[in-house]
Amino acid sequence: MNKAIIGKKLGMTQIFSADGKVIPVTVVEAGPCPVVQIKTKERDGYEAIKVGFEKVDEKALNKPEAGLFKKLGIEPCKVLKEFRVDDLKAFNEKDVITVETFAAGDKVDVVGYTKGHGFSGVIKRWNQHRLMATHGVGPVHREVGSMGANSSPSRINTCRDNTVMKELLFKTLKSLRLTQQETFFLSKAQSQDLRAES
Repeated sequence: MNKAIIGKKLGMTQIFSADGKVIPVTVVEAGPCPVVQIKTKERDGYEAIKVGFEKVDEKALNKPEAGLFKKLGIEPCKVLKEFRVDDLKAFNEKDVITVETFAAGDKVDVVGYTKGHGFSGVIKRWNQHRLMATHGVGPVHREVGSMGANSSPSRINTCRDNTVMKELLFKTLKSLRLTQQETFFLSKAQSQDLRAES
């Protein structure tokens, strides 16, 4: 990996190509992302860079994170992510990664999380059907069904993703191509202008 940045989705819009075709695009507020730590193989066992995104108050951080930002003399960040890069020498602490790193036509892998729906039951989360609404069924019409044998192994098999009630949130990975840098990736000032117009 040679390029990496952290962003936040703002919404969807559309642009028109040179031949008049409508292209749906995702608007992402990306960067600026300061490099807060360099992971080396000698000290940490692997090579990576840790970057931050979105300013936050120092009181919202734990002491190790707050000390890291105080040591560098930069403003605290809410989001911290590590990226494995090919050339570690190209980055230094306090470097700021901006949207100018990318250009129109670049192919990027976008990793994100879907909209959270909180603690959800099996009908909403796994599309299971409810029990019959007849006499004798009891007050369990929306409960989860059988998840395994009773006597042996006497527990739920945790080696697989069971269809149980849980927080409804999924991690997604998509490979996308940048249409226009100023449309797909926005700086902080550009995103504020877009919100003001809307």
